[in-house]
Amino acid sequence: MTVTPFDVHVPQETLDDMQAHLANTRWPDEISGAEWEYGTNLSYMKELIEYWQNDFDWREQERSINQFDHYRAEVDGFGIHFIHEHGSGDNSTPLLLNHGWPSSFIQMLDIIPLLTNPETDGNEETSSFDVVIPSLPGYGFSDRPTERGMSASRIADLFSTLMADELGYDRYALRGSDLGASVSQQLGLSNPESVIGIHLAGTSPYLGEEPENLTEKEQEHVEDNQRWLEQEGAYALEHATKPQTLAYGLNDSPAGLAAWIVEKFRAWSDCGGDVENAFTKDEMLTNLTIYWTTETINSSIRLYYESLHNPGNQGRVEVPTGILMAQNDILPNPREWSERFYQVEQWTETSQGGHFLEWEAPELVADDIHTFFRSLKR
Repeated sequence: MTVTPFDVHVPQETLDDMQAHLANTRWPDEISGAEWEYGTNLSYMKELIEYWQNDFDWREQERSINQFDHYRAEVDGFGIHFIHEHGSGDNSTPLLLNHGWPSSFIQMLDIIPLLTNPETDGNEETSSFDVVIPSLPGYGFSDRPTERGMSASRIADLFSTLMADELGYDRYALRGSDLGASVSQQLGLSNPESVIGIHLAGTSPYLGEEPENLTEKEQEHVEDNQRWLEQEGAYALEHATKPQTLAYGLNDSPAGLAAWIVEKFRAWSDCGGDVENAFTKDEMLTNLTIYWTTETINSSIRLYYESLHNPGNQGRVEVPTGILMAQNDILPNPREWSERFYQVEQWTETSQGGHFLEWEAPELVADDIHTFFRSLKR
C-alpha cells in the first residue's frame, strides 16, 4: 500500500507570486460593444481579476477543501491525488467520480455528502457510496506526466490499479463528466468485470468517422456537431495539436489562464449568458488558483493530444450505463446515438444545468445516480 494522507496547502510564496502576476496584468484592447462575441469580455475580466487580487481568500477555500479526506498514492510509479470519503451505510457501493477539463476535483465536492450520507437527502441509507474522486494525471495535485502516452486509456489503467490494488475494491461504480467520461468509457471497455455500472453526463463532441444508418435525430446531431466544431471547437483542436505553444501564455499569466477557462464556464453552463448565474467568483477562482499554483494548465490540456494520438480501446461498452442528458449541455445527443456506444439501461433528460452538472445541479445528479445503481442492485 502506498496510500498516504494529504492536506491541500499552497506555499505562501506561490500565492505571493500569483498576486504579483495579477498586479502586472497587461490588458488587451477590445472592440467597442463587443460583449462576449469576440471571446472573454474585457470588463468582466477586469472585475474578476480585481476580486482575485483583493477579495478572494484562498486560505478559506483550503480549509473548506480539507474538510474532506485527501490522499496521495503511488500507482505504477505515478503520484495520484484523490479524495476518499466512506459512505454511512453498511453496504456502501464504491463509486469513482471522474472530472474533466477545465474543471478539477472541485467540481465534485458538493455532491459528496449527497452520495455518502443519502439519508440526509431522503434516500435509503443502504444506497450510500464510498466516494473516490481522483485528480486526473496532470491536473491539480496529481503528478504531471513527463513522458508521452498519458491518454484516457492509460489513466483508466492507473485508476483500475488505484481502486483494486490500493483501495481494495474488486468491483466499483463509475460516474464520468467530460474527459472523465472518456476515462470511464475506457474502464468499461478494458475492465468490464470490475465495473458495476457507468453513469455519464452528455457525450463529448464527436471527432471520429460517421457511423452508418443514422436515424433522422442522429443525422441532426452529426450536423449540430459539425457546426459546433466550426464555431466553438478551436480550443479542442489547439489542445489536441499544439498544446505546448498555448501553454507558454497560460502558464505565465493568471489573467490569460482565467480568460481561457472562464469563457468555457460561461459558454458551457446553463447560465443564460451570465456566468455567475451558474458559479460564484469564489468557485471559479478556487478552480483557477489550483491550476495556477500547481502549474498544470499545460499537462491538463495535453490530455487532448495524448488521447487523440492514443485512442485506446474501441467498441461498445457492454456494462450497464445510465445517462443524464442535460439539454443545455454543449451538444446533447439522442438516446439512439448513445446506444451505439453504451448499453444504456437508464436514460434521463433534464432542462436543468449544463456541462458541469455535479457543480450546477448536484442534487439532480445524486438522485439520478441513486436511482440507477439501486435499479442494478434489484
